[in-house]
Amino acid sequence: MRDDSKSGERRSPWARFGLWLLHEIKVVWLFTVYFAIAFTLLMLLKRLTLAQYEIRFQGLGVAVLAALLVAKVVAVLEKVPLGPWVRRRPAAIDVIVRTVLYTLGVFLVLVLERGFESRHEAGGFWPAVVRAFENRDRHRVWAGTIGVGGTLLIFNIMSVLRRRLGPWGLSKLFFATRMEELELGTAGETKVP
Repeated sequence: MRDDSKSGERRSPWARFGLWLLHEIKVVWLFTVYFAIAFTLLMLLKRLTLAQYEIRFQGLGVAVLAALLVAKVVAVLEKVPLGPWVRRRPAAIDVIVRTVLYTLGVFLVLVLERGFESRHEAGGFWPAVVRAFENRDRHRVWAGTIGVGGTLLIFNIMSVLRRRLGPWGLSKLFFATRMEELELGTAGETKVP
């Protein structure tokens, strides 16, 4: 066992793993909840759209798995600075740049997924990627990219607001502040008796 703590106490590998896992859960739980709700709504829209053509679609498991994956990736990428040029610009530039970069990443993953799924029928990976853009799969790729891109845009806007208002400021704004306080401009002020 190694000495991992500042107090000098020794922890087993399982204890260190448990602490690491707890830290990861704390970091991504809120992101995961947001993306799970957003992706479930997108899956519901897809299901309702396909239902009018009497096509059954089951995608809730995929939405939850995608939410976990995207939440972790976004949690990591949120810590990556975009450089001094973006830091000197208004927050809207950070939101736009991050949204475009993240959405391009989603597009790439969706294209690679289509290529991987149909590589056997198309005679290889790259022919399958080309084929994905020559048939109806391109509409699925674009629809998925636009849908996830929209959720990423909202996430990035909320991220800027969270940085400005503090870790629980957004929650306080929506769940503890009355509308009359917002209308009067007294939100967050302490009243002296």
